[in-house]
Amino acid sequence: MAAKLSTRDHLKYKICISGAADTGHCAADAPQKAEQLGREIAKRGMVLVTGATVGIPYWAAKGAKEMGGMVIGLSPAASEAAHVKTYQLPTDYHDVIVYTGFEYSGRNLLLTRSADAIIHICGRMGTLNEFTIAFEDEKPIGVLEGTGGTADELHDIVKKMHRGPGRVIYGKNISDLLDKVVAEIDKDRKNKDHDRYVRG
Repeated sequence: MAAKLSTRDHLKYKICISGAADTGHCAADAPQKAEQLGREIAKRGMVLVTGATVGIPYWAAKGAKEMGGMVIGLSPAASEAAHVKTYQLPTDYHDVIVYTGFEYSGRNLLLTRSADAIIHICGRMGTLNEFTIAFEDEKPIGVLEGTGGTADELHDIVKKMHRGPGRVIYGKNISDLLDKVVAEIDKDRKNKDHDRYVRG
């Protein structure tokens, strides 16, 4: 008789990739690294969450979908029509796009909170906004160094803010960085299980 699966066996890691929509100032290989990270997330059976936008998140979504992964996007627009016509954002390479209607700042809050962890590649001001939200929420955060933009400034920013290191993991190797981020998610899940046991 087959062992009964617990609900935990069906849980998936939800990894948000945050990064620049305009990659012109990023490292030359940043889009390729985003695509590689998207593939790695899909290969491990995880769900990729993006801001349903162009640039780094788009390349990550492309990589994940080409590996048969699941991709969920959160749009700043209130409808598909506004997403495409007003914001001029793509709809391909995503399984589901949630039209939040909360503009970029509201979308960023929902985006980071809907994921188990966030990984930053390159980035501009919006990426910094998503970083600070995740930092305040004590989420596991990965930073792929050497990709340019915000990602290469975050170590110094965190140090200068005198708030401690947070749960930020820096690295240049995609697979290793993802391993470390997942280990942090596992810590969260073990702590929740422990809290449930103590309360139960």
